[in-house]
Amino acid sequence: MARTVTTQRKVIVTAIAWTIAIAIFFPILWTFLTSFKTEADAIATPPKFLFFNWTTENYTTVQGRSNYFLHFWNSVIISVGSTVAALIIAIPAAWSMAFVPGKRTKDILMWMLSTKMMPAVGVLVPIYLLFRDTGLLDTRTGLVIVLTLMNLPIVVWMLYTYFKEIPGEILEAARMDGANLTREIIYVLTPMAVPGIASTLLLNIILAWNEAFWTLNLTASKSAPLTQFIASYSSPEGLFYAKLSAASMMAIAPIIVLGWFSQKQLVRGLTFGAVK
Repeated sequence: MARTVTTQRKVIVTAIAWTIAIAIFFPILWTFLTSFKTEADAIATPPKFLFFNWTTENYTTVQGRSNYFLHFWNSVIISVGSTVAALIIAIPAAWSMAFVPGKRTKDILMWMLSTKMMPAVGVLVPIYLLFRDTGLLDTRTGLVIVLTLMNLPIVVWMLYTYFKEIPGEILEAARMDGANLTREIIYVLTPMAVPGIASTLLLNIILAWNEAFWTLNLTASKSAPLTQFIASYSSPEGLFYAKLSAASMMAIAPIIVLGWFSQKQLVRGLTFGAVK
């Protein structure tokens, strides 16, 4: 009887998991299919799922109209640059909060996290004016700075959580062996927290890659990433769904491939320290 109940639970959980997975994956599948349709088929009623005239014209048109590789390279520089900058700042900050906590450490962490609750549009005007006056508008450097600051609370929180799982005695032993603060962080702490740091790095790259609000408002053409590339297919004349889908697939394909090949590392990092 107990075995039957357990089997039924496994079947129910599996069915629910598959339902959720399909619901999450379906928009990507639909975008992929639409990218190979003509504009007429893309807006057809009822929608055409598989039986339509497949064409690669949308991809050819998108690449001919826009310099995809320029936008791609901008996205790589901005996402990787902001991630590296965030890690350089966050690792020492998380170390100090995890191993040398003060009375207000938890309050500081909560305050940092609360800044993510503020609508980005609330600080758009001052940041825009500041960037305009300092010449950072439509520059990769400006976007790296903004995305570093926007994602820094999440990076600090994640690293703090991972560092808390590392026994402090190991760091004390390193100090007794003569390691200074820099060596302690670089040669002792960082290698032990590689799974956590790797998952934090991957998550931050994904967040920076997908960021649209700041990239659309602080760039025009020179440093426009792939989010700007997608938005360019929304015009006053209307939406070109097939071409918009092709541009979207070209923009999300690199990050999907990265996520697919690094999923084991990501899961390992997210569960780092969960089981002693």
